[in-house]
Amino acid sequence: MIYEPSVSAAVIFFVFVGITLGISFWLGRKATDAKGYFAAHGQIPWFVNGVAFAGDYLSAASFLGICGMIAFYGYDGFLYSIGYLAGWIVALFVIAEPMKRLGKFTFADALDAKFQSPGIKLAAGISTLAVSVFYLIPQMVGAGVLVQPLLGFPHWAGVVIVGVTVIMIVVTAGMVSTTWVQFIKGTLLVIFSAILTVMILNRGFSVATDEQTGLQTIAFPDGVPEGWTRFVDEEDKWPNFIRFKDESSRIRVFTQYDQDTDQGRKTWLLEAQYTSTDKDGTVFVNGEPKGKEKGEPELHPVGHIRKLPGGADKTGPLGPLSFFSTLLESEVVLWGSEKINESDDKTTTVYFQKPTPGSQVLRPGEHPKFKGIRGKDFIGKLNFLSLMLALFCGTASLPHILIRYYTVKDAAAARKSTIVGIGSIGFFYVLTLYMGLGAMTSGGMDVTNSNMAAPLLARSMSELLFAAISAIAFTTVLGTVSGLILASAGAVTHDLMSSFFKIEMDDHQKVRVAKLSSVVVGAIAIGLGILFEGMNVSYLVGWAFSVAASANLPSLIMILFWKGVTKQGVITAVVVGMVSSLGWILCSADSMEKIFGMTASDALVPFGQPGIVTIPLGFITLVVVSLLTKKPEPAVVA
Repeated sequence: MIYEPSVSAAVIFFVFVGITLGISFWLGRKATDAKGYFAAHGQIPWFVNGVAFAGDYLSAASFLGICGMIAFYGYDGFLYSIGYLAGWIVALFVIAEPMKRLGKFTFADALDAKFQSPGIKLAAGISTLAVSVFYLIPQMVGAGVLVQPLLGFPHWAGVVIVGVTVIMIVVTAGMVSTTWVQFIKGTLLVIFSAILTVMILNRGFSVATDEQTGLQTIAFPDGVPEGWTRFVDEEDKWPNFIRFKDESSRIRVFTQYDQDTDQGRKTWLLEAQYTSTDKDGTVFVNGEPKGKEKGEPELHPVGHIRKLPGGADKTGPLGPLSFFSTLLESEVVLWGSEKINESDDKTTTVYFQKPTPGSQVLRPGEHPKFKGIRGKDFIGKLNFLSLMLALFCGTASLPHILIRYYTVKDAAAARKSTIVGIGSIGFFYVLTLYMGLGAMTSGGMDVTNSNMAAPLLARSMSELLFAAISAIAFTTVLGTVSGLILASAGAVTHDLMSSFFKIEMDDHQKVRVAKLSSVVVGAIAIGLGILFEGMNVSYLVGWAFSVAASANLPSLIMILFWKGVTKQGVITAVVVGMVSSLGWILCSADSMEKIFGMTASDALVPFGQPGIVTIPLGFITLVVVSLLTKKPEPAVVA
């Protein structure tokens, strides 16, 4: 079964978590004042900070989400990697050194360095909270996903475990422990991902048999198995599928696949996988009841090659380039899904195979969200460009990334740590392409959950590798969530309570308030992580990047490069960018369907990614308001 708990994985997982908490408690002695808690006294070495950048940035979205999107959709998932990496160019050449010079603890410090305005602190503090909480959602969803195969716990239990562990990390030691946790897990993630990639190349490709896929393929109409009869119900609820009753009267569902062979054109039927739920919560898998007393039948693991170049059965070890050239000439089975509402109380989801040429897997525009790239759909093209713009601009706008610049001693160290981060992150993203395509053909994918592609790929190779990869991925979530909660705590304590509300606090009181804020933000993150179960984490991160780029980037860029900026312009731009991007996302088709339970046709906006509208809106708002509120220069007396 796909999610059978692993004892070795559980042991390694708890060892990793125990070491992480041990580091936090040990380093907690050094975080007794505000500068130590929020910025590690600015004494983190630039190389360690650079790898910690990678550890902070390579979150659940990178390891789980991107690998899953590549495994399900091919090259389109890699476009997220390109967008994430390209954003670091903005961070390196525009943001790194000025951020270090302008600030002290938080992103709001940089915005307010020139004006000393409580209004800017309030707007930037709320923006930091909004972006951090939004970015926390995919991390917590990823945490719940990881715990299922590791410990056999339900999704909500994984979210709670991560939330409680991270709160303990942040509360005990702040930025010091967060940095070293991110450094360690960033290093391990890159190393073990490289090991997994080498194993993928060494294994090569092989054509899967029906026994390996767990599904049956039959020829039709060459011959129907004895005892089978074609099944058609009166309402014909599944028009896109061919159904039979087998000799035991169990309904079997197939999808049709035509193939040209030496003997002419043949039609094959590929057995589909399906689940159904009724009002009592009973789950049926491939037509069989699922429950402990029934032996808990699971969906079959999938992902395989149907045809290799030259009719070969296997390739043997492949090189980094021959891996792609071989896949280009192969035929891969991808998976789609279709929901059928059988009644008011019962919905069935059918997962069906889609034999796909390798050349199609490796070309952009196959993902349902990216169909407009090659087609004539103008709205689809806008949605894709909007996503890429958000990914490019969002990195330099994320509060938990920006506060890392305060942990090094000077601007030169900030620049060097950014370069180290870019190198580490870029190398990892190249590996995601191999891991995603390896998962696509590994035979270990779960058709119901794209976020599980990388861990299940590791499990298909080695139980110990699966244990190590899953544990490292879990600490990846810990590191990123720690940074986000710390950024949120800094916004509450430093920006809102101290700077806006003018509450007098000494260093010890600030640290105490920050720890309490961490608990509250962590609890909110736990609730949202449970609510958004099932959504791809990379897709959710795309939304978070849009909010960050719309709310934060216009003000940060214009303060650095335009002398005409006013405090009113900054405040208005932050508020308009944040509200417009959040509002657009909540009115999109995905939100209507997956959050509010409505139909996609009820969406109030034409596409899901808001960046192409809301980022320029932030810049325009800042310029217009600054021009309207600019104080007239005093007249020169002759």
